[in-house]
Amino acid sequence: MDKSKPIKVLHVVGAMNRAGTETMLMNIYRNINHEKIQFDFISYSPQDAHYDGEIKKLGGRVIKLRKTNSIKELYDAIKKYGPYEAIHSHTLFHCGIANMAGLLAGVKVRISHAHTTLDNSESIARKAYINVMRVFINTFSTHLLACSKGAGRYLFGEKNLKKKMYSYFPNAVDYNAFLQEPYKEVAEFKKREGLENSIVIGHVGRFMEAKNHVFLLEVMKSVLKKDPSTKLLLVGEGHLKAKIEKEAIQAGIEKNIRFVGVREDIPTMMHSMDVFVFPSIYEGLGLVLLEAQASGIPCIVSEAIQPEADIGAGLVSTLLLADGPEKWADKIIEQAGRKKKDSHHITECLEASGYSLHSSISRLISIYGSAEGEAYEEYTSRLL
Repeated sequence: MDKSKPIKVLHVVGAMNRAGTETMLMNIYRNINHEKIQFDFISYSPQDAHYDGEIKKLGGRVIKLRKTNSIKELYDAIKKYGPYEAIHSHTLFHCGIANMAGLLAGVKVRISHAHTTLDNSESIARKAYINVMRVFINTFSTHLLACSKGAGRYLFGEKNLKKKMYSYFPNAVDYNAFLQEPYKEVAEFKKREGLENSIVIGHVGRFMEAKNHVFLLEVMKSVLKKDPSTKLLLVGEGHLKAKIEKEAIQAGIEKNIRFVGVREDIPTMMHSMDVFVFPSIYEGLGLVLLEAQASGIPCIVSEAIQPEADIGAGLVSTLLLADGPEKWADKIIEQAGRKKKDSHHITECLEASGYSLHSSISRLISIYGSAEGEAYEEYTSRLL
């Protein structure tokens, strides 16, 4: 390796829109030394994604491809824009295709990264695809990373969690921005949105089946029977947003809901909430849940949330979806107003749980350079 040139890493994603995996990648990308290490991103979306502009400003490239199952198209891109020291895939079972292309193109470090615990299709064809891709992943990858054991088990299979190339990789969280409340910004936002003098239930996430906004509306209906002044703050976009807006109107609760779209000021959003509610049907980990805990907000979550997402600060309460909206509403009202302001203790819990941005970056750099052997470790210390 020519140490005078930056390490080049190719990340394979669907599109760099604001979501948990993509936000984690940007947390890392913003905080590395771009003269020493540089990221490019494969995107399968023809539209510009939320983070594309920032990636380009930081010196990276967004490489648009069209055929998700084409090994040749990905191989050609690696050859054209490389050489790369590592290919890092975040595209569920498609990781098998990405890392096969990486092997054929001569990329020494090939990472499959598990971020979710369930797929949304149970068709026979899909199951066959999963079985083949799981073999591809475990054959062509040099490293298997997972944000939770559940995510690793789903993508790689239980027996492969015992292999040397598998390891748990806690999501990298830039939590410092959430520890202190931005009082002025919160006050202005709440005044503008009419959230003053109300309990604010919050949720951050894409409008998609997994996030379970339909259940959240049912919970909100039950809450309003107990406290008609309560407001629901929904942050995010997605293909189900129009449907949820329509259902809110049909239920007659739209005046108590604020749809604010994708936001840059997530710390302000978090600190505007009294309770964070996360009723996901399935979830790899839930980066926003870590951000909510960093903000000191009590969190009510479903049984689908992975245990690794609880940092141990006493902020997370778990309910079953089968418990029903009424029980969720009771828990929300019980927890409202129990925000914790001990940022020192929360920081200790985050660090103890492995959610240190600095240690995550150090570990990734070590993985990216692992093909060079132990002598490479001394060099990696200069990349931060």
